[in-house]
Amino acid sequence: MVKGLRSLERKLTRTIPDRVRRAVRAAMEKSADEIVAMAKGLVPVDSGDLKASIGWTWGKAPKGSVTLAKSSSVGGESITIFAGNSEAFYARWVEFGTVKLLPSPFFFVSYRANKRRAKGRINRAIKKGLKEGAK
Repeated sequence: MVKGLRSLERKLTRTIPDRVRRAVRAAMEKSADEIVAMAKGLVPVDSGDLKASIGWTWGKAPKGSVTLAKSSSVGGESITIFAGNSEAFYARWVEFGTVKLLPSPFFFVSYRANKRRAKGRINRAIKKGLKEGAK
């Protein structure tokens, strides 16, 4: 019998996945915060309802909102970035425009500008979690 086999098995099945999951979760939250902050900075402000409705959550977006991005985590959890709610139901009209209203993109612009950074941050978090778990 090989010495330390149970310890190695425990590391491979519990310790490493838990550390990677925590690191990826933190990276996803930070990236979502950056995307939301940029979208709030770009959105045209009239009453402030639309700006206040931009946010992110774990799981599904609130009813009546437009989903910007949805990403799955290692553990199957998903993070959703959204804009709009019952008061700011017009988020999609501001973003894409209408016949009488020119578009004022704020939502997808923020996502596209931060997409590469978010992917890199998540990849670094995975590597960091693997290194910490292997110690």
